Order: sequence, then C-alpha cells, then structure tokens
Amino acid sequence: MVGILGISGLSFLLVALLTPLLIWGLRNLKLTQPIRSELPPDHQAKQGTPLMAGLILLIGVVTSLQFHPAPLMIFLCITFLLFSSVGFMDDLKKAVWQDPAGISGRTKLVFQFAFTAILLMTLFHSFSLTSDISLFNGFQLHLPVYVYIAIMLLFVVGSANAINFTDGLDGLLINVAIPTYFFFFLISDKQEVQTFSLVMIGCLLGLFLYNIYPARAFMGDTGSLAIGGSLSILAVIEKVEILIPILFSVYLAEKFSVILQVYYYKRTKLRLFKMAPIHYHFSLKYGWSENKIVMVFGFISWGSALICWFIWKFAL
Repeated sequence: MVGILGISGLSFLLVALLTPLLIWGLRNLKLTQPIRSELPPDHQAKQGTPLMAGLILLIGVVTSLQFHPAPLMIFLCITFLLFSSVGFMDDLKKAVWQDPAGISGRTKLVFQFAFTAILLMTLFHSFSLTSDISLFNGFQLHLPVYVYIAIMLLFVVGSANAINFTDGLDGLLINVAIPTYFFFFLISDKQEVQTFSLVMIGCLLGLFLYNIYPARAFMGDTGSLAIGGSLSILAVIEKVEILIPILFSVYLAEKFSVILQVYYYKRTKLRLFKMAPIHYHFSLKYGWSENKIVMVFGFISWGSALICWFIWKFAL
C-alpha cells in the first residue's frame, strides 16, 4: 500500500511540475481552444486557452508501466492511449483549424467502437473475462458471449462519451472522475487496477492545479476520452456493471440531458433546459458559479461512489 501511494505521489509531482512546460509549449504552438458561439459570454472569454493539456496524463501511463509492467497494467495503459488518441485527433483539428466541431462524430464513433471491440475480445481471450453479470446476493445473469460483448460495446462507448460531455467547466471532470477512480481502487483485488487508479488520481490532482477556475489550460478530449474509456473498461474488468447507473450518475445525467434536449426540441421546438449538457443549465437558469457547479457535482460523485461501495460490500 505504501508503495502504491508513493507511486501516486510521484505522479502528482511530475504532473504538477511539468504541466507549466506543456502549457508554454501549447501556447507557443498556438494550440488553443476555440469556443462555440452559442456558449455564454463568460465562456467566450476563455477563447485562446491552451488545449490538449490532457497529454500530461500520459505521465500516468509511463509511471504505471515503469513500476508495475504486468499484462493487465499494459492492457489498461493501452486502453487509455487508444481513447486518448481519438481525443487527440479531435483536439488537433479544433486547435489547428480553430474549429469547435473537431472531427466528425461519426469518425470518433467508428474509432471508439473498433478499439472497444478489440479491447473486449482481448479481455475474453487473455484475461478470462466471463459473460456473466453479477446481480445482488450472489446471483448472476448468464448471457451468451456475443450478447454480452454487444451490450458492453454500447456501454463502454456510450459511457466514454458521457464522461467526455462532463468536461465542460473548469475542473469539473477532474473533480467528478477522482471519486470514480477511488471506488475502483477500493473494491479491486488486482494490484494493477489499484495502482492504475491511484496513479490516475495523482495525475488528475496535479492537473487540477492548472485546470481549476480560471483554467490555465484545458485537458481537451485528449484527456477526457482517455478518462472515459479507462473508467468504462475498469467497470467491465471489476464486473460491477449493475452499479453503473449509480456510479456514473453524473456522467449519465450529462449525456441524457443532451439526448432529452434534442428530443424535446424536435417534438415541441422548445428547450427543456436552458442549455445542455446540464451543467450549463445550472449556470444560466440559477446563476451558479463554475466553482459551485464543480463542487456540487463533485459531492454527488463522491456520494455515488460511497453508495456503490456499500452495495458492493454488503449486497453483491
């Protein structure tokens, strides 16, 4: 345990010390965030903030592999890198062409589905993943392998994008993701999962110093999709699929607020929320500051992780 905490602390220090250098490089290369025109005026002021600071999270990958180069750790790091690469392509187009849209949604989904399918098949063939879903009181739902893979394929891609939606305010995703990684650290009996989770917490805390309001840099999809993909795959590895509606409550609220907004507008030509994802709604309708939204959503994430821990401990 002391060793894992030390590795996490090292990750924090490396990210905290090296992020200013990355920010300097991104600023000089003019790789900055373009802002969508429909966002509120306070967001327009963020135009020109360095983008792709999520690249610094790759320190977590290097650190994890350096101290624990086991097959499962390699798999987790590859997962992180694959999803990060999709986000990097998107961020690069945004920054270079100053196009808030980035690459097309279809292109991103094609890569995500392809990578996820490969990762799931690897889990089955190399890490003894089963197609059972753990239910309460020791009961299990037995599914055919192809059915389970299809469901998990939709879950991983959907969850990764839901987590990506959460990265809309300064420090928001970091504040919400840390409790989720901590949950996986608490429940896992795999040293690789424990180490990876704590290392990512250390990295996120280091980046938080520069991403908290007012952010000196944005992690971009390079970081948020990597976080989303790795957290979703951890849920599959740890067989806690049944807990996802609670554990990922903030992420799912963000995603479904967008879906509901689009559906409601198409049916009524009215807006259900002032703006979606839902974190903008609290800002525009209730006047909440960015820091208040980040704090409240963070508390909800910690509460969700605690509830899931109790369920996992006493009911699964």
